[in-house]
Formats: sequence, C-alpha cells, structure tokens
Amino acid sequence: LGDGGGHDRRKGSHRLVSHKLTEEERQRILLTCNQPEYASLPPGQIVPALADQGLYIGSESSFYRVLHAHGQAHRRGRARPPQEPRAVPRLRAAGANQVWSWDITYLPTTVRGIWLYLYIVIDVWSRKVVAWEVDEREDPAIAADLVSRACLRERISKGRKQPLILHADNGNAMRAATLESRLEELGVLRSFSRPRVSNDNPYSECLFRTVKYRPEYPRKPFASKDQACQWVGSFVDWYNHRHRHSGIKFVTPHERHSGQAVGICRYRSGVYERARQLNPRRWSRSIRCWH
Repeated sequence: LGDGGGHDRRKGSHRLVSHKLTEEERQRILLTCNQPEYASLPPGQIVPALADQGLYIGSESSFYRVLHAHGQAHRRGRARPPQEPRAVPRLRAAGANQVWSWDITYLPTTVRGIWLYLYIVIDVWSRKVVAWEVDEREDPAIAADLVSRACLRERISKGRKQPLILHADNGNAMRAATLESRLEELGVLRSFSRPRVSNDNPYSECLFRTVKYRPEYPRKPFASKDQACQWVGSFVDWYNHRHRHSGIKFVTPHERHSGQAVGICRYRSGVYERARQLNPRRWSRSIRCWH
C-alpha cells in the first residue's frame, strides 16, 4: 500500500505476441462486419460464411474483440437498443376505500376436474374483505356485479375527489371489457400487475393463503356451492371481526376500516406505559410502538 493516487501502476507483461492481429487486419474485420450482407449477423455466422467463400480473416473470438474495442459488441441488425427499465408503478393508500385489490381462486369440489371460483375484493389499507362471491364459473360479469355491490355498500360515488383504484393481476377476467366498462360507470380506476411478475398482487394472494390454511378449512372438497358459500361466509366474518391482523398492529380489519383502531392502540399504549412504571427495571427501552 502507499500513496499511489488511486491509479494502477503495474507495468504488466512486455512479451511480444507474434500472432497478434495487425491494424490492417483489425480494420478489415471491422469493414467486413459492417457490410450490408453481414451487418445483421453475429461473428458466429460471419466467419463460416467467409470460409465458404475461401476467406479467413480471423477467429470468432478475434471478431468479438475487434467489435468490442470499437463499441459494436451489441445487438446487430434491426433489434432496437436495450431500453431502460420502466419505473415500478406504486400505489399508496392513506385511508380506507382508496385502493382495493381483488383476485379469483379455486375451491375443490367432490367431482374430479370441476372447481368452484371464489371472488374476493379486499381493501389494501384496512385489509377488510369488502365483497366476496362463490360461483361455478369464472365470468367478468360476476366480477363487475361484485365490485358494484361493494361500491354501493361502501358508498363509493363517481364524483368523489380521490377516485378508487382497483388493483388486479393480468387474468382474462381482470382484463375483460365487461369489467372495464362497469368500472368506468362507477368512476373506479384500474391497476394491473407488471407482466411476468408474480408477486405484484400480494394482498389478495396472502388472503387466499389464509383462507386455505385455516384449521377450520374443510379436509374434504366442497359437495355443493351452498356449502362453499356457508364456509366462506363464516371465514369472512371471522377474518373481518375477530382476526387480529399482524400487518395492521394486531387490530381487526373492521376496527381499522371503521377508525376504531386509533382508540384501541392508544389504550394499549396506556396499558404498556403503566406496566413500565410499575416495573421500570424490566424495560430497557421505550414501550412498544402502537401508533
């Protein structure tokens, strides 16, 4: 080590490479690669084509080195140059009924190869299930009616200052024109996952995981649509009103959606603070943040 100014001062090898390409050969390689008949071909095709004509200028690796030295070691032909990745669209929900997420999952039946379809719409901010439906087919019209009922129940009007955003993946039902026209009537904006990105709709996917890994989830397939509706209804009631969600400070989705969570968390902070005053030696830091 020493004060070298940050420069590599190693001299390297002084050996003479006798078979090194001359400047004339390098220019010949460059001119050959830029001829119209070879401009769209890689060296792996140019060198054999020259050999068929009885010509050998250099190896494929030599062609690549020359192209790299002159800044031409990239996609050749009509392929457009590499593009900068698009910015990831981000949605932010600061309150209830600002961003919803929805998806469809399968529910098994006793008939092999036949499934029921569970539609669920969830509020991203409060995690509350605002609408659900079980049907025997996947149909955009069913999704359109489901979102309409949810907007009516949550009093989502078309002329509101901040329009509601409905996020989904790129499934056929999500992209359908039937749903698109209904959302335009309701004044709801659409949002989609990025192409070939499987984790851009995490809230709905996590909810489906919760649905199918509950201890009460039936061990046997559903015998009928009515049986599935009965079970999903009991699950949604538990999830919205009794499930303390870890992503929202362990309050229920209904408590957060309705605004009760603020008072609940404030009360918890008081309980923790009184416990800390009674036994201060047990608290090395401040109490848990319930904000």
